[in-house]
Amino acid sequence: MTKGSPSTGLTRLSLQNVHVDRARSSLKQTINRYVHQVRLKRRSPEAVELQAALKTDLDRLSITLDKLNSTLFKIAVFGLVSQGKSAVVNGLLGQKILQTGPLHGVTQYPRSVYWSAAGGQVQVELIDTPGLDEVGGELRAGMAREVAEQADLILFVISGDVTRTEYFALRELQAACKPIVIVFNKVDLYPDLDQQTIYLKLKELFARQGERDRPFFTANDIVLIAAEPSPVEVRVEWADGKVTHEWESPPPEMDALKEKLLEILNHEGRSLLALNALRQAKEAEASIARKTIRLHQSDAEDLIWKYTKWKSIAVAANPIAVLDLLGGATTDLLMIRALARLYGLPMTRYEAGTLLRAILFSSGGLLLGELGSGLLLGAGKSAAAVTSVFDSASGVMAYGASAVAQATLAGYGSYRVGKAAQAYLEQGCTWGPQGANTVIQEILSQIDRDAILYRLRQELTP
Repeated sequence: MTKGSPSTGLTRLSLQNVHVDRARSSLKQTINRYVHQVRLKRRSPEAVELQAALKTDLDRLSITLDKLNSTLFKIAVFGLVSQGKSAVVNGLLGQKILQTGPLHGVTQYPRSVYWSAAGGQVQVELIDTPGLDEVGGELRAGMAREVAEQADLILFVISGDVTRTEYFALRELQAACKPIVIVFNKVDLYPDLDQQTIYLKLKELFARQGERDRPFFTANDIVLIAAEPSPVEVRVEWADGKVTHEWESPPPEMDALKEKLLEILNHEGRSLLALNALRQAKEAEASIARKTIRLHQSDAEDLIWKYTKWKSIAVAANPIAVLDLLGGATTDLLMIRALARLYGLPMTRYEAGTLLRAILFSSGGLLLGELGSGLLLGAGKSAAAVTSVFDSASGVMAYGASAVAQATLAGYGSYRVGKAAQAYLEQGCTWGPQGANTVIQEILSQIDRDAILYRLRQELTP
């Protein structure tokens, strides 16, 4: 029986499909939110350049959505030179597709092949990469980061005691926050080795560097294989009684890795796809939002000042304290919605109210002080308005002083709200109901404890 999620009662496959659907909706919303920005006609060279950069980010989002729609699961194979990375890929394929050899650096650039995993529920692309310690470190490191970001799962191949170079390479790969399976190749040369021994050695390496909370995997995420077992000498007896000794290559020992990968693909492959797509969308959306803010910087500044002046004038002219506060809050809500329209971001009254509350909370004492002072000054202004009925000169003077002070404070508070709203909008609305952060949090809250993705839960939590 397929194990269900304890939180939803859904089967694993059904829950994974829900995750893919939620991620797909989030990506579509993000693309639709910004697509009009690249269609607007711009005149200044800087605006045209920004628009081109926006299109590049949107293209990245479209590619991510296409990958999600095709359920193409990418597995990147990393390791130092001569660890047998290409041999591991060939072993999974069951045939020698990629070149292998005794010389260092047979693989000079990432190469992709497709693997039809028997019983797998997603399409799989295997990416073979150059050795992480080869010449041309800068270029190769950048290439490795790019491949790691695109991958849904990483295989890190080792074939002996973990070296300091391998430790640093593994630590860099873990920075991508992707699930990692440690593949110990050439186990035929270490028949007494086991998963727990390898895990404890890795854990000790991380602990020496003060990283006791790492690595982000367990002993169960380590598999022992022999992709290209070393030739063994066999004794051959001929019909005529002659005896010779020949070297024979044993068949690859790949079953442990195939079983591990199938377990991951079938139990959480679609969830991993959805999560990786959302993380890429989140980064692309943040980039798009920053460029959008720059495109509209001048117009946004004018808009903020316009609402600041309106609020100041309205607060100064109104004699009733409670209406000052209500009117000021309404003005701030209208300003936030106007900023959202300027940036092309859909925002309902509810979302604007949620954002305003978040801004008030994050701004802390200053804006709360404005509310408190506004209430006191507003009360004084109201009293002055009443007093002016009986004492015209002193009442008007008191009213004017209170009005100016409150208008200044209200205007400054409104300007702060406007600038804070810009900062929130620059995050690309990833906090919304369909936002990437929200859906990422949903997926992580529904992951089983035995899933490989669960090990990264803390690192991936927005």
